[in-house]
Amino acid sequence: MRNKYTLKVFPARLWREVYRVIEISGEHSLDNLCSVILKAFEFVDEHLYEFCMDNRMYSEYCYQSDPEDGEPSTRTKLDKIGLKTKQKFSLHYDFGDDWMFTITVQNITEVSKKTAPVVIKGKGFKQQYPEWDDGEDDFE
Repeated sequence: MRNKYTLKVFPARLWREVYRVIEISGEHSLDNLCSVILKAFEFVDEHLYEFCMDNRMYSEYCYQSDPEDGEPSTRTKLDKIGLKTKQKFSLHYDFGDDWMFTITVQNITEVSKKTAPVVIKGKGFKQQYPEWDDGEDDFE
C-alpha cells in the first residue's frame, strides 16, 4: 500500500489569509511537491529550494534541490520521509528572496494506486514579484 497526504501549505505568517490544501501520493517526490506548491501559488519555478524538516532555513535537517555529496535530496519520495499527522515542515524557496512556505500534514490515508497531485482548497493570493509603482525611481 501507499499513502496519500493531505497538506495545508501557506506562505509564512499568512496561514489565515493565504493557503492551499494539497493532496499528493506518497510515491511523489519532494521535487513534485515543490512544483505543485509553486504552481498552486502561481510562482515562477526557477530557483533552488530546500525542505526544512525542522522549519529552520539552512538547517542540517533538510532535503536539498541541489545536494552536495551525501546530503538528502529532494528526489526522495514522500513515503520515505516518515511524515506524521500534524507534523509541520517548510519549503524554503529562492535563497535570495527567502520564501518560506509552512506545510502541515493534515491527514494520511492508505490508497491502492498513485494519483496525480491536486489542490482541493485554497484561499487568497500572494504575489511573488510585486510590481513597482509607475513613476517610482529607486536610483535617485
